Parts: sequence; structure tokens; C-alpha cells
Amino acid sequence: MEIAMIGLGKMGMGIAENLLRHQHQVKGFDIDPSVAKAVQEIGGSFHFDIESLLAEQTKQQIVWLMLPAGILTNNMVMTVADLLNEGDIVIEAGNSHYQDSLKNFDYCQQRGVHFIDVGTSGGVEGARNGACMMIGGDQQIFAELEPLFTDLCVDKGFIHSGPAGSGHYLKMVHNGIEYGMMQSIGEGFNLLHHSPYDFQLAEVAQVFNHGSVIRSWLMELTEKIYQQPEEMTEIAGVIPSSGEGKWTVEEALRLKVNLPVITQSLMTRFASEDCDKISEKLVALLRNQFGGHAIVKDE
Repeated sequence: MEIAMIGLGKMGMGIAENLLRHQHQVKGFDIDPSVAKAVQEIGGSFHFDIESLLAEQTKQQIVWLMLPAGILTNNMVMTVADLLNEGDIVIEAGNSHYQDSLKNFDYCQQRGVHFIDVGTSGGVEGARNGACMMIGGDQQIFAELEPLFTDLCVDKGFIHSGPAGSGHYLKMVHNGIEYGMMQSIGEGFNLLHHSPYDFQLAEVAQVFNHGSVIRSWLMELTEKIYQQPEEMTEIAGVIPSSGEGKWTVEEALRLKVNLPVITQSLMTRFASEDCDKISEKLVALLRNQFGGHAIVKDE
């Protein structure tokens, strides 16, 4: 298949490499023209504007978007849909909110263009060598594209999750679970760090990852981190929130579903970014006011 790839950052470039290795054709566009050489070196072609990328009118076009979620992706969907012909396909594989995907599906449908939303997991390494994908959209169009996903994903690593929006909904929940799992690992190893025993934490992570109930890729990455412990002293304990954990919690609130672990992991991320510590300072001052408790001065 020939794929027009829009967005050639780390994930987009990884997908492009994966496609080319499986004998698909890739033509790409990115707002950063400096990636042109890299695309050409791996066997693809580069276009410096959307119009030339989509100038082909003689056959069905497949456009793959790998862009940051939100306005940028939504605007690009509309731009591309307006340039395509009836029956062409837009695959939107970023971390978009499923409600945006429903709107983008409607916009494409009004123009006779098929829209497929894909939740992509596995990170940069997965994009390059075998990803996990959750695919929403029309069943017939998915069937046409199934060989493409077979090539891009690990064995049993993709699912047609249902109608439009379902792929990104599934990825949203996936990332919420990921928040909770990482928070649990972080808390456990924090306790080990403060324990009365001199654990070698890289070795602990290694043994946890061999035969135990909690073995996982995240535990493998934990071992890798503790093999380079100096990194811990070089970074601030700030955990940015990419958005999907927040969306998961908002969806739980909308549906009145209890998600205490995922919600708490999201709150921990927010707390890590709070440099002012107003609530903590207020509580410290309240304790001082009613009980004369000591205050720790800021240095």
C-alpha cells in the first residue's frame, strides 16, 4: 500500500520505518523540512506542502496522521478531508480525545471520506518494530486495511474495537491503567528505598520481572532505570500529565464509575507540578495556629 504520512516526529518516523520495511510505499510531510533527508534515507519521499502530498487523484489514497492531539490534529483532519476524493481514507493515530474523533468522523463522512481512529501503544520502539493498535471505524474499511495493521503490529497486537471513536476511547482507558500501574511501581520502590534493608533495586526489579505476578515491560524499564541510578539525582520529581489520564477520570465521573487508583495517580501528577505548595503551607500554618506545632522554614 502507499501511505501519505503527515507528522514525522519520533512516532511518525517509527511508523514510516515500519511501513517501508514491510514493503509499503511512504510519502511524507512535516512542518519541519529538515526531516526530509531522514525520510529519503529510509526509502520514503518527502513533500514540502500538503497539496503536493495529496496531488495523486488516480487511485484511493490512504493518509496517516501522527500529530499531537487537539487543535492541530483536528484542523489537519479538516484540511486533508477537503483535499481528498470520495472513498479515500484518513487514519488518525495520535492520542486524541474520542469525542474529537467522533467530530472528525462526521466531518469526513460529510465529504465521502472514510475516517479511522487508532489508539497506538508501544512507544517509539513499538512504532518502529511492532506496535499495539486499537482501531475504531467502519468494519469494511478496517477489513481493507487489516493487512496494513498486521504488518505494523506485533502478533495479536491489534483489535477492531468498534465504530468511530472506540479506538481512541480504548487508548484513553489504556493510558489511565498505565498511570495507575506506574504509580504503584513508583510507590513500592519508594518504600524499598526507605526500608531498613540495603536492597539492590536493579536486582529487585529484575527478579520481580522473572516469574512473578507483577512481571511486565514497565518492570523491565524499572530495572533499566536502577542500572543507572545517578539519573535519579539529575531530574526533578515532576510528572507531566499528557491528558489521557485526565480524560479517563473525567469519563469515570461522567458515567459515575469508581476509579480510585487511576484518579489518585492523576492527582499525584498534579501535585508533582505544584511548585507553590499552597495547600501544604496552609495546613502547616493551621497546625501552628491551633496547636503551636513547629513550622519548617523555606531555605
